[in-house]
Amino acid sequence: MTSKTIAKYALCALAMGLAMFGAARAQAQNLVIGGKNFTEQLLLSDMTAQYLHAKGYDTELKNGLGTTLMRSALESGQLDIVWDYTGTALIVYNHIEDKLDPDQIYQKVKELDAPRGLTWLNQSELNNTYAFAMPRELAEKYQIHSLQDLAKRINEDDSEGNKPHLMGVDYEFASRPDGLGPMQALYGFKLDRSEVKQMDPGLVYTALKNEQLFVGLTYASDGRIKGFDLQLLEDDKGYFAAYKATPVVRQDILEKNPELAGQLNELAAKIDTATMTELNKRVDIDQEPVAKVAADFLKQAGLI
Repeated sequence: MTSKTIAKYALCALAMGLAMFGAARAQAQNLVIGGKNFTEQLLLSDMTAQYLHAKGYDTELKNGLGTTLMRSALESGQLDIVWDYTGTALIVYNHIEDKLDPDQIYQKVKELDAPRGLTWLNQSELNNTYAFAMPRELAEKYQIHSLQDLAKRINEDDSEGNKPHLMGVDYEFASRPDGLGPMQALYGFKLDRSEVKQMDPGLVYTALKNEQLFVGLTYASDGRIKGFDLQLLEDDKGYFAAYKATPVVRQDILEKNPELAGQLNELAAKIDTATMTELNKRVDIDQEPVAKVAADFLKQAGLI
């Protein structure tokens, strides 16, 4: 073999090596971001895609998924990054119904997912848990700020024959073993069956807005809380599990991208319940596009 031929083969090998390195680097930086099929998840996934794109990653967005479908896609490697909720992981994915405080829930789901190759990064201060809400005028009229206040008012009115107190809940919460029955037992009040109105979750908000309900089951960061001027009631006995929004990433993706964990943790640190409620309101009530609301947040937070 001549020196010219050797040189030719060496150049080819170098070119192939560079091509393989470039392909591996591109593969490591191409991130598929998933999201569920409601406003908050559309926002979280979109802002993550925009944020990481600004950091130099190639991003692909696959949102609008159901909860179990998104989880399956993450476990099977079809998704690289999602935002999920600690309470969802504990109860839905792992079927644990023990009463744990927010940090215990986070540590538990983090521990359970590690052998599955999934890493829970820093949890945000966004807690999209169940919550009961009232029309603000009614809450102020009766000085009801917590579930204990609500229980006291219901019991006092019952003793005086002042009924009914209409409560709107979704169909699942009305009958499940960790739903309405145990909640009433913990807080020490009892509604008649005629006082509990089972309805689609979205209709609860409309009925509260129109003061057709005394109280209703909502989600703590839903934009309609602010848009419809509702008063969230404090869960002062800690009945509901925490649903802290947290970036969940496949471990192999973190290994390929050593700066990614820190970048996502920086994003998580900027998100809390009040902020997300306002962002959700802008989409659901003010009818602004998800991508615009997400971009505005990232700019205002100094992330892009």
